Amino acid sequence: MITLTRSDTLTAESGHHFPTVFVKTIPITLPAGFKLINALPTDGEAFIRNEEGMVGRGTLLRLTATGPGRMESLAQQWRNLCAKAVVDDPTSGTAHGLVAFGSLAFADDSSALSTLVVPKQILGLRDGRAWLTVIDVADFETPTGLDAEWMATEYKHTAVEFHAGALDEAGFEANVNAALDRIGAGKLSKVVLARDLTAQVGAAFDPRAAILRLANRYPTCWTYWVNGMFGASPELLVRVSHKQVSARVLAGTAGRGTDPEVDRAISAALASSAKNGFEHKLAVESLVKALEPYCDEIQADEKPFSLALPNLWHLASDVRGVVSDDSSVLDIAAALHPTAAVAGTPRDIAQLLINELEPFDRGTYAGPVGWIGANGDGEWAIALRGAQLADGVLTAYAGCGIVQGSDSAAELAETDLKFKPIRQALA
Repeated sequence: MITLTRSDTLTAESGHHFPTVFVKTIPITLPAGFKLINALPTDGEAFIRNEEGMVGRGTLLRLTATGPGRMESLAQQWRNLCAKAVVDDPTSGTAHGLVAFGSLAFADDSSALSTLVVPKQILGLRDGRAWLTVIDVADFETPTGLDAEWMATEYKHTAVEFHAGALDEAGFEANVNAALDRIGAGKLSKVVLARDLTAQVGAAFDPRAAILRLANRYPTCWTYWVNGMFGASPELLVRVSHKQVSARVLAGTAGRGTDPEVDRAISAALASSAKNGFEHKLAVESLVKALEPYCDEIQADEKPFSLALPNLWHLASDVRGVVSDDSSVLDIAAALHPTAAVAGTPRDIAQLLINELEPFDRGTYAGPVGWIGANGDGEWAIALRGAQLADGVLTAYAGCGIVQGSDSAAELAETDLKFKPIRQALA
C-alpha cells in the first residue's frame, strides 16, 4: 500500500511523486439474486442506495490530508493521481474506471485524517448494469469476471451496548441552554449541537452485519462504509454527474407515529411548524449561497416536503444546478461543508460555538462521505446516523439544530430518535 500525505502534494504539483496506476474495467453479469450489500469484504468500502452503488475490496492507495485546506488538498492530489492513470474502460457510465472512496473530517482542527481510498477492486451496479474495476501500480491482464471472494458471505453479528460518552444527557441539555442564550443575545441564528455514545467492542469487531441491517431497513438512505465510519445517511451533500449538480437539505425533525392518522398529523405539524420551518430555511439559503460561485443555474424547491424514514419525518428540499467550470464534486463539497444543517448560521460563529461547547472531536461524523471519479463526478452524503470504529471502540453521534424556540428536553429526545438506527443495527 502506498500512502500519500498532504505534505507530498506541496512538492508534487507536476505529479511526479504519484505512481502510475493501471485501471481496467469490464462489464459483468451478476448471479441471480446477487446483492451488493451481501458482498462486503473484510477490508473494504461501500456506498450503496436502493441496492445500487459500489463496493471496494482491498486498499491500493490512501491519500490523506488534515487542516483547513484538507478537501482542496485531496482534490489536487486526486487530479495529480488521475493525470498519470492508464485506463482501459470500454464501458460507459458514471462511477466506472478510476474511483476513490472518501471520508472527510468535520472540523478544520480535527485530529482525524481526511482520506481518499483507492481500492484494488471495485464492484459496481447502477441502472441494472454491473461492472468490475481492477486497479494496480503495475500493468496486468484484463480480468475476465468475478472471483469467488465476491460471492455473498455470512456476516457475524455482535450485539453492542452503548453508554454515554464524553457528554452525558444533562451536559447536552446544558449546552442547548447555553446556545439559546447566545441566540437570544443575537450572536447567531442557529447552531447544531451533538452528543456522543461509546461502546468497547474490541479489535476483532466486524461491522458488516450492522451495515447490512442499515441497508435493509433504510434502503433510500446512502449506506456508507469508509475508513472505519459506517452508517445510513438520509442527507445528500452533493452529487455531480455530467455537469449536473444536486443536493438534498434536511432540517426539521419529528418522530413517526405508530397509528396512520397520528403519523399524518405529525407530518402536517412538522410542515407547519414555525420553528422547524425557520431552521430549514436557513439551511437551504446557506447551501444555495455556497453553490452560487460554481453554478450558472440553481433551482431550489419552493416549499420543503416531508421525507418519511422508518423512524423519523424530516423537512427536505432538493437543490439543483449546472456546474459552470471544471470544478470536481470534491471542490464543490469543500465549498458546501459544513452546511447549516450540521453546523449552523452564520457558519463561522456556529463552528466556534461548537468547538467551545462540545467536549469531543467529531472526527468524520457530519463530514462528507462518498466517492469521486477520475472525471470529477461523484456523490457525497453527510456522515450521519452511524458510528466510527477506531482502536476497538465504537463512537456514535447525534445532533440537533438549535434555533430560537428550541427546548432542551425536546432536543435531547430528538437525539434519541437519531440514535435509533445505529442502536437497532447493533442490538
